[in-house]
Amino acid sequence: MELRPYQQASRLAVESEWEQGVQKTLLVLPTGCGKTIVFSKIIEDRVRAGDRILVLAHRGELLEQAADKLESATGLKSALEKAEHTSIGSWYRVVVGSVQTLMREKRLKQFKQEAFQTIVIDEAHHVLTDGYLKVLNYFRDAKVLGVTATPDRGDMRNLGQFFQSLAYEYTLPQAIKEGYLCKIKALTIPLKLDLSGVSIQGGDFKVGDLGTALDPYLEQIATEMEQYCMDRKTVVFLPLVKTSQKFRDILNTHGFHAAEVNGNSEDRKQILEDYAQGKYNVLCNSMLLTEGWDCPSVDCVVVLRPTKVRSLYCQMVGRGTRLFPEKDHLLLLDFLWNTERHELCHPAHLICESEEVAKTMTEQVGAAGCPVDLVEGEKKASEEVVAQREEALAKKLHEMRRRKQRLVDPLQFAMSIQAEDLSGYEPTFGWEKQPATKTQINKLEKLGILPDEVENAGKAVMLLRHLSDRKEQGLTTPKQIRFLESRGFQHVGTWEFQSAKHLIDRIAANGWRIPHGIIPAEYVPASSGGET
Repeated sequence: MELRPYQQASRLAVESEWEQGVQKTLLVLPTGCGKTIVFSKIIEDRVRAGDRILVLAHRGELLEQAADKLESATGLKSALEKAEHTSIGSWYRVVVGSVQTLMREKRLKQFKQEAFQTIVIDEAHHVLTDGYLKVLNYFRDAKVLGVTATPDRGDMRNLGQFFQSLAYEYTLPQAIKEGYLCKIKALTIPLKLDLSGVSIQGGDFKVGDLGTALDPYLEQIATEMEQYCMDRKTVVFLPLVKTSQKFRDILNTHGFHAAEVNGNSEDRKQILEDYAQGKYNVLCNSMLLTEGWDCPSVDCVVVLRPTKVRSLYCQMVGRGTRLFPEKDHLLLLDFLWNTERHELCHPAHLICESEEVAKTMTEQVGAAGCPVDLVEGEKKASEEVVAQREEALAKKLHEMRRRKQRLVDPLQFAMSIQAEDLSGYEPTFGWEKQPATKTQINKLEKLGILPDEVENAGKAVMLLRHLSDRKEQGLTTPKQIRFLESRGFQHVGTWEFQSAKHLIDRIAANGWRIPHGIIPAEYVPASSGGET
């Protein structure tokens, strides 16, 4: 099987991490981008190297999917470790195991601690639960790969408690732009649902309270859906089975052909097949279909299970992002949940790395009154946030000029070179959160960066990497940026070194005054060192 470019790149990146001595690494691929195929090829490589491999998952569907994809992609068969099925005594070098089974002391002790040299964790955002940690600590010498579709750094910071590195990340915007996933258009429905009485449990809303809070709005929601979903293939996520069943009945009275599935549905497989074939146009579920189920023809997702957990939100929306013939985009309906206490996930959180951009984009989508393409919406929101930052930066630069500061503030540097990864940086892994070292501080100061504003070692590393790359590319130095921007020139960080030097030399020769005919705010240097 020939891998897509990003799949091959991720495969090589993971193996490079292990070769460099990083034992526990993470791979982030959006839902629908073939994460099972990628880790199957990595498993194939490890089998060739002589390893025995354990694939860990927490649901039966994921175990079956992993075993099937492994065989179809590589020809490798696997043994099953789940309930009454055991891999003990099997000749297969790959074991697909249920974490609920393996976490049991008696079952775990049947294996030698060195039984597996490599462990792959599917849906790795669950890794911090007691069951996973117990199994992973038992096989503590094994190399570990976690695979997840977690969309943002908030969840990644939590995963950084276990994983030592992020080997590779392929983002949802990249996948959409490169044509591997369909476009997403979000529509805010102006129906305010009150969550003020819903309590928090385990870091998210308590599902029992959510069901009670949602019930009074189901009729209104069905009426709204008549306007947008009648000609679409829709999946609705709800907090409780009884709420899901009630909403199915309501939808059918509104002219939909709706079905409902839950963990106890005896005919679940048949209902899912009928839905895929078009017998139903709406499928209601209480979080059953967040993982391990694919139906590429889904072109509308309705999230009626409000959540603060971005990985959960991403899993729900991911049921509709796969490509399908004649499917132009996924329509995502976003409701106005009325809560003053907690930040909720909205469509913007699928695509924005910065919480600041996500907040601006959510406001813009809400005000639009029509479906908004997420990629285009993120670009517009980013531009507005950048403009606001530049305004704030201009005020800060004015203050800095009065203080005649000789070093460049990291934010000024990031904004000038247009480095979003710097201006919105947040540490992920443990080492990144540590204070910058004395060596880093001295080097940054020597290169013209004000080290007092570098909050941690991760940001120091990123700054030094940018500075090194810029020197190789012949771009402006921090000191050139400070000097010219203090005189009103714009985005000097995007200029070539020689262009800046040429202009500074002219200013110096003119008694440190701006030469006649040059308007700093409009000045654009030519690559040769002259101006245009």
